[in-house]
Order: sequence, then C-alpha cells, then structure tokens
Amino acid sequence: MASYEDVDSANKNKIFGSLIKSELTEKEKSVDGQKTKQGEIVFKLFGFIPIKKVGVVMASDDDYFVGGKPIGLSILTDGAIVISDENEDKTTLKEGDIITKIDGMDVNSLGEVQDFLQNEVKDEVEVEYMRKNKPLKTLIKVKKDDLTGKLKLGLWVKDDVTGVGTLTFVNKNNHKYSALGHPITEGNGGNMIPIADGDVYECNLIGINKGVKNDPGELKCVFSSNSKSKGTIESNSKFGINGVLNNIEGLVDENVTAKLGGRLSVKMGDAKIVSCVSGIREEYDIEIIKANYQRKANDKSIIFRVKDKRLLQLTGGIVQGMSGSPIIQNGKIIGAVTHVFLNDPTKGYAVYSDWMLAE
Repeated sequence: MASYEDVDSANKNKIFGSLIKSELTEKEKSVDGQKTKQGEIVFKLFGFIPIKKVGVVMASDDDYFVGGKPIGLSILTDGAIVISDENEDKTTLKEGDIITKIDGMDVNSLGEVQDFLQNEVKDEVEVEYMRKNKPLKTLIKVKKDDLTGKLKLGLWVKDDVTGVGTLTFVNKNNHKYSALGHPITEGNGGNMIPIADGDVYECNLIGINKGVKNDPGELKCVFSSNSKSKGTIESNSKFGINGVLNNIEGLVDENVTAKLGGRLSVKMGDAKIVSCVSGIREEYDIEIIKANYQRKANDKSIIFRVKDKRLLQLTGGIVQGMSGSPIIQNGKIIGAVTHVFLNDPTKGYAVYSDWMLAE
C-alpha cells in the first residue's frame, strides 16, 4: 500500500539510499467487473536509470475502526483433520494431517467420510491429504467395526476448530475486517486450515499468564459458539483471517478510526500498540527498531520493543492471543502483532497492514 505522500517522504528521508529515487504511477485494474486502483513504484539510480519495479496497492481514503479486542473463532474446516491413528499397523497419516480426498472424491466434512466408506467395496482406498501445506497420497485399508458393523479407516478425525485471536481493523463502510496477522494452523501437521465456513464471536478475557523468557504466556479468554455470531470468516491466509462483521457492537469503538498505512508509512521510533488486555481498549507505547522493505510478503515485517510499563506489568510483553493487535504510528494503522521473541517477550514481530489487506 502506498500513496504519493509516502513516496515523497521516503525520497526526502533517503530510506532507499542517497543515490536512488522512487516514483509512483497509478493505473486502474478491472477484476470481475470491479475496478481497483493499482500502483507501481519505479526505483531509479541517479534519478533517471530504472533498476527495479514493485507493484503496490494504492492507499484508499477509507476509514477503518481500530481493533485490539480479542474475538472468538469457530471454524468448519474444508476437509477432515486427523486427530489420531487407531490402526495396529499404523498408517502414514499423522495428527494434524488434513484429508482432502478419498478415491478422488472431495472430502468437505466428517460426515462425507463416513457416507463414502459405507458404499465402499474395496479393501483399501487412496487417501489424499495435506501435511505442512503440501499435498500427499497414501493407501489405507478399510476395516469393519466389530460393534456397529460399519466400515472405517481406523482414524479419529474432526472437521471443526475453535480459537481466540485479536481483531486488527474493520472497514467503516462495509465492515470487512482483518484479524490475527498470521494463519490459523492445526497442531503438529503445520497445515493452514482451509475454511468451509466460520463465525466470529464476542470474547471475554478472564485472565493472563504473563510472558517470561522461553515461555510466551497467553491471554485466557472464553466465548460461547451458542451465542449470536458477530460475523463470518471467509478466508484464512498467511496474514490472518478476513471476513465481514454483521454486528460491530462490543468489538470496536465507533468513535476511533484511522487510515491504513503501508510499508512506506513505517518509520523507526515511537509507535502504539492497541489492546484490551486491561479489560478496556488502551494504547501502549512501543518502539519500532526494524522495518524490512520486503520484496515478498512476510509476517515478520517489523521488529518492535514494548516500552510501556503498564503493559509490561500486565503481560510481561507480548503473549499468545495478542496476535492481530493493531500498531498505530502517525495516526495510521501500519501493522499488526504476529509473533513474540521466545527469549525476550518484550520484543515482537508484526506484519504490514497492506499485506493483510492484499490477502
């Protein structure tokens, strides 16, 4: 994400070096009938020799509600997640693997696995699955359950996931939101969870385990999926979840909005992290100590240090559950917390807000 103002500031501050100038050009792109503004930054040596081009999203004039509040997540997975293997001879499947197909048939839920097996006449089936986001195949023997007489694979599987994260920002006009800043993954399999359906719920903070060296700590939160959903989860990407909120009450302060800032908006020095760890929405002082001008999207764009004594007293720094907490600098939402340094919970990583918006 970039604006002409950001490029002018970058050139004045010589963030790309004293010999390199950057220029931003804008063009309209139409996708499925929807027109969006795309940009391209051209880096020029001595101000006139082109050496590199980078595509960017043009900064919009939209206002965004600032997040910072924990939210409950309930997800129906697109596929069946392996919990354990009950076969005596053990298959090649492991905890966290996601079954996507059986004998070429798509598996969208646990019920589809059971229905397919009851019509199976072969001794074994070909199972396609994901492990660490890579597609694999294996053959598994079909067995009959001694008690029910039904056919089974000898695997315990599930098709739903629940969790907690932090809301980052919400578009004031259409209530599209982004949260977490990193993907939802499953157990030891390391798979990014494919989403068939999902809901967002209001969440209550009931306690905090403070972070210490080699123990990141966590926010202790509760929510009920029997309560009324606040919105939908439409995608799970490497930079968090996205969707639309149908009810923002209790999730944001409608009096607090900001623009989104991209990579070129970030400066070394003071910034704020927004969080509800005290029970109310508050801003805490941090210091940005490194910002990577990445050629490729990455969830470790920014390195920052917590300076605020109030936050250090409450949490010890960054803890699990704070992922997605928005970072504000010069009145713009420039990023979101993603990870903590295990050997120093006062330091953390963040992702640029434009990576989240692009996904």
